Amino acid sequence: MAVAALGTTVALAAPAGFAQAAPSDTAPVAARSAGATTTTTATPAPAAWAAGTRAYLVITAPGGTSAVSGAVAGNGGSVFATYDAIGVIVAHSTSASFASSMRTVGGVQQVGATRTSDVPADAYNPALPANPSQSTTTLTESNRWDMTQIKAEQAWAVTTGSPTVKVGVLDTGVDDQHQDIAPNFNAADSASCAYGKVDTRAGSWRDVGTHGTHVAGTIAAAKNGKGVIGVAPGVRISSVRIAEPTSSLFFAENTICGFVWAGDHGFKVTNNSYYTDPWQFNCPDNVDQAAIIEGVRRAQAYAEGKGSLQVAAAGNSNYDLANKTTDSESPNDSTPVTRTITNACIDIPTELPGVVTVAAQGNGGAKASYSNFGNGVIDIAAPGGDGASGVYSTLPGGKYGNMNGTSMASPHVAGVAALIASVNPAFTPAQIRDQLGVQATDRACPSDTRCKGTTTRNGFFGEGAVDALKAVGGTTPPPGKYFENLADVTIVDNGTVESPITVSGVTGNAPATLKVGVDVKHTYIGDLKVDLVAPDGTVYTVHNRTGSGTDNIVQTFTVNASSEVANGVWKLRVNDNASQDTGRIDAWNLTF
Repeated sequence: MAVAALGTTVALAAPAGFAQAAPSDTAPVAARSAGATTTTTATPAPAAWAAGTRAYLVITAPGGTSAVSGAVAGNGGSVFATYDAIGVIVAHSTSASFASSMRTVGGVQQVGATRTSDVPADAYNPALPANPSQSTTTLTESNRWDMTQIKAEQAWAVTTGSPTVKVGVLDTGVDDQHQDIAPNFNAADSASCAYGKVDTRAGSWRDVGTHGTHVAGTIAAAKNGKGVIGVAPGVRISSVRIAEPTSSLFFAENTICGFVWAGDHGFKVTNNSYYTDPWQFNCPDNVDQAAIIEGVRRAQAYAEGKGSLQVAAAGNSNYDLANKTTDSESPNDSTPVTRTITNACIDIPTELPGVVTVAAQGNGGAKASYSNFGNGVIDIAAPGGDGASGVYSTLPGGKYGNMNGTSMASPHVAGVAALIASVNPAFTPAQIRDQLGVQATDRACPSDTRCKGTTTRNGFFGEGAVDALKAVGGTTPPPGKYFENLADVTIVDNGTVESPITVSGVTGNAPATLKVGVDVKHTYIGDLKVDLVAPDGTVYTVHNRTGSGTDNIVQTFTVNASSEVANGVWKLRVNDNASQDTGRIDAWNLTF
């Protein structure tokens, strides 16, 4: 996935495989997975890679793969991996007639090529991803707009999640050494499913990009006083890398492997911020794509049958999934062509039965500009970021940064699903899915003719915006008195400015949880120190030159001001400590 810099990364575009979920991640995205107990990975592969090697799904009855595996070699192929519980063989062949020949074999139900490009030679001797050196952070945890929007901080009063709940991140991999991920990382249930075969070597699960580590932090970054906090900081994270190195694509065999692994390893929830490459949409009237649909469908059903709920990103093409007409982005592993499609063609895995399809919202709750939509397709909405207000999370090497995309929205929902599972350990995937919808906050369509449906269910927000507090059975405390200043104040180089708010009508002292909403537009916020100044002159620092080259501070801080008399003039003081970068206090507010 393409991103800007690492320090505070803003993802602007994603490779074809990302979740259709977020090309910024704001582009499409997809993910894949792997199998375990029921997966036979010891079947010999070809002695050596050969140019022209293609991958195929050979589909037979569940439990019936051994009866047809011999025919694979007899028709010019080799068995690369077997998923007998769902009747799927991953086969390789250099023969152009392999698929057509295998379709005539007794017991074979479907055969389909999963790529329009060669299988990489790396598939036969995969290199381990790099283990990045780690940098420590001086960042301390603070409230972020996305967590405030879903009421995550309030939900933590009910539960931060149970360590018995496993969440699988099916993605580009996860940096398990990251200071905010290591405390919750579950190496025993992590693996690589790249190329469609399980690889359990230590480190095979590590990130071949940055996308998966960012997703993992949103779900369950530790509540350890540093960096960021995930939606469910008490649960366990497992990484199943389904993206292949170099291309970062998620092919069908990789996704199948991942879902089977998820089912066999007791993942209560998986996050899938990608679409299955190379087809943005798979159409059942194409023999190859029909086999892809069936193979991945069986794997998802297998995982759900084992107790795993799949959550997936809706995609980042601003596309109406309920009214499909064309696909101009496929196949993304060779040369894309524009083709006419219908609603029979589906985005995998997000449009598979049982999968929770997540649309993205910006800061403020509107549909994100890039987010796919569709009445009857979108199940729920969550913060994905839009423009300058990205989702801030973990990056490989101990770093942090912003990304935008439905890839960022989906892990918010996966985290809430994990919280639901924590307080309701006997819930089935269907019950968790229902709870997500029932407890979501209804959001009506805006004045946009593309949004179809009702206030309770529509094409932009599904059943509404995810609400972590209501999902775990909590209640929202009544808000305190609110004061704001919307006047712009210019921040000059190497200078200090203040913006006042006069508070009146509040009895006694300020609370220990005084909310300070800050909206500062400024490039390179590492230049800035931001203080709340109480009426008696006491200074409370809320931001002190962190964030390096990130733009803008749009955040709500919590300040223990219980020793201060509430009524009087409060000030937001901003000190610029360097030249060149300038900006303004756009607005700020206090909630008592």
